Amino acid sequence: MTTATLNPILSNVDIINAKVPGYQGLQMIWVNKEGKIEEILPMGKVCQRETPENLQIVDVAGDWISLGGVDIQINGGLGLAFPELTRKNIHRLEEISQYLWDAGVDGYLPTLVTTSVENIQRSLTLIANYSQKSGAKILGVHLEGPFLNYGKRGAHPAEYLLPLTMNEVKRVLGDYASIVKVITLAPELDPTGEVIPYLHSLGITVSLGHSQATAAQAQQAFKAGATMVTHAFNAMPPLHHREPGLLGAAMNNPDVMSSFIADGQHVVPIMLEILLRASKGLFLVSDALAPLGLPDGVYPWDDRKITVKNGTARLADGTLSGTTFPLLTGVQNLVKWEICDVETAIFLATDAPRKAINLPTLTPKQPANLIRWHWEEKTKELTWKRINN
Repeated sequence: MTTATLNPILSNVDIINAKVPGYQGLQMIWVNKEGKIEEILPMGKVCQRETPENLQIVDVAGDWISLGGVDIQINGGLGLAFPELTRKNIHRLEEISQYLWDAGVDGYLPTLVTTSVENIQRSLTLIANYSQKSGAKILGVHLEGPFLNYGKRGAHPAEYLLPLTMNEVKRVLGDYASIVKVITLAPELDPTGEVIPYLHSLGITVSLGHSQATAAQAQQAFKAGATMVTHAFNAMPPLHHREPGLLGAAMNNPDVMSSFIADGQHVVPIMLEILLRASKGLFLVSDALAPLGLPDGVYPWDDRKITVKNGTARLADGTLSGTTFPLLTGVQNLVKWEICDVETAIFLATDAPRKAINLPTLTPKQPANLIRWHWEEKTKELTWKRINN
């Protein structure tokens, strides 16, 4: 997996009067000639620095400025599911990456849901050897399965689920462990306790999900090196006052981050509000399926069909299987539903997922792939656009 320097769009510019998530008051963001953030200063200190020559000034008049989003769980786009990559369609990764860039996403983890080991290996091989030219950057791969609990498999095909053993893990990873950045698994399937420390030693972030784990089993997994939970509330036992379960254990652990989907269907808004009040370690994912970017309708999904209606995808039996909303729609939904303020909503899709996989946030020396967010008080509408010279 190789990439060029993708999508340079800003250089030699001062962005002034900006609100920046995590910073107090209005800020100035100085982008240097190389298109990287040189400095972030409070507006009151701008006059103390020597202004470079030929510097452009962009006054954003109190709008929010952030990096683009990072989508850690996205299953495909424009009609192509990532487990169905072949040599004939691998070029379509460029189209999907460009679509995501245009949708405000800077980087993403193509997510391989449960399928045959042969399909996983083929997709890993193709992604590892893919030379990307533009669009949202492919940051690695998220394996969502095949080590999932049968009772919480959701839309994952049962015939491809595997036991969570060292031999099976090594077989699935093959020669491409280095590009797997996240793996979702059910920790209760490993009675030996060997797998999570092994994956952790490889630098793979272990996320617990599609699981029946008790709080005690989850706590043991966190001690062993798991640091993430996949789509909070979905495909796991509900919170219970005598058995808090996987999610309860995660919410009570400051070192664990949980993803969640803000489409209004996977988790209703009132439960999202409870989640955000109770837990600080959260980040947004889209969980978007292959029809992302396409209209509602009926689409193939492995050897089955999914029906997409109002952006929500379900199998024929009604099983919820994902969305077709891009990541930043979740930001807008959180604000529209009055679940959190604009700053928090932006943070959940931009800085928070970067923290979850140990990427730099909006700090000096980072490429200035910046988004301007405007909150219209009269209409209660949050809009965004990329900033360029």
